Amino acid sequence: RGRSSNGTGIRLPLHHVNGPCSPVNYPPVRFEDTVRQDEARVRYLLSRLSGTRSFPQPDAFGVPVESGGKVGTGNFVVGVGLGTPAKDYVMIADTGSTFTWLQCQPCTQYCHAQAGPVYDPSSSSTYASVSCGDDACTGLQEATLNPSGCSSQNKCEYEASYGDRSLSIGFVSRDTLSVGSESLPGFLYGCGQLNQGLFGQTAGIIGLSRDKYSLFAQLGSKYGNVFSYCLPTPSSTGTLSFGAGVDDQSAYQFTPMRSSSRDQSLYFLQLTGISVAGESLPVSTAEYTRQPTLIDSGTVITRLPDTVYAALRDAFVKQTAGYPKAQAFSLLDTCLQAKAKDVAVPEVVMHFEGGSELKLEAWNVLMDVGDGQSCLAFAGTSMSEGVAIIGNRQQQKTTVVYDVSNSRIGFANGGCS
Repeated sequence: RGRSSNGTGIRLPLHHVNGPCSPVNYPPVRFEDTVRQDEARVRYLLSRLSGTRSFPQPDAFGVPVESGGKVGTGNFVVGVGLGTPAKDYVMIADTGSTFTWLQCQPCTQYCHAQAGPVYDPSSSSTYASVSCGDDACTGLQEATLNPSGCSSQNKCEYEASYGDRSLSIGFVSRDTLSVGSESLPGFLYGCGQLNQGLFGQTAGIIGLSRDKYSLFAQLGSKYGNVFSYCLPTPSSTGTLSFGAGVDDQSAYQFTPMRSSSRDQSLYFLQLTGISVAGESLPVSTAEYTRQPTLIDSGTVITRLPDTVYAALRDAFVKQTAGYPKAQAFSLLDTCLQAKAKDVAVPEVVMHFEGGSELKLEAWNVLMDVGDGQSCLAFAGTSMSEGVAIIGNRQQQKTTVVYDVSNSRIGFANGGCS
């Protein structure tokens, strides 16, 4: 439904897991759990950037690993087809992941309950396993963050692990991927035999990172190495598009795409300033630019270097002085005893290298946390390195384009319906 493609691009519906048309609808996750999962996500990303790549045990920050447990609000799902004949699967779309995998029969170890049937390679005429000597097997470590293995039948094995101790283990495989009305023969992905963690009722994960084994990179050359999305709220439907021809390029404000030598697969840009109600925060540019700024679809709440966050918080408190204060809520320390819809939220603008701007609406700035309270949807990183991460709450309702061929990232107002 709603899929379209033409010679220059493909457009797919993208759903919030709790959205009106979500194929995996279930009761919303408690906000406390969302924040806990978000902290795990951020630590995972920061461990990749610090070069430690350590994945703490779940009890280190209270993230329960329930197989097929609810996905946090950080997750957006899209439908893609796999196999011949093609069958549709509901997948999490993630810019912070490279390797695409889905649950796979015969589920020799564990598959959680998912929406729709589990992919069965034996019923696809185009399925092929990947041998241990294949370049795709030996080059997999950057994509999965773990070395590949080899089975007794000379089949390449992968392990993809995530910050909340979720993981998928199985066989590296190839099959025909169907996206919109396009098909991609020989698509490289993982056929998951042991799948554990917070994947909800989805079949698996679609990797949209810059690494050559991501779904985006495998589709990319055909579509000019460009993709875009509008991340929807729980009351709207978004889009995930591949190809430059899908959107009006003149609608975007572009900023240069940056890189980090510590993780070449993630997407970075450079935040250079923030203004609140038209006034720039009293923070030097150097505080923003010590490190490139990470932009991530899977992090919920934007993290800022502590000095920048403190200035944003002070400006927000000043602008909302007429509302009663509420207790801090987990890592959100600036809260009001009022629902977000009842607050006159000041306009917050994030400024980027080259003069582009991301204008935040009230929804992107203040979030309801329950009990008639709302909190500023930002936090400090409390990292000495001060890496800023732009989360999905601040990206929602905006179209973000990743133009890898021209090394730039763009923002355009609207795009969700």
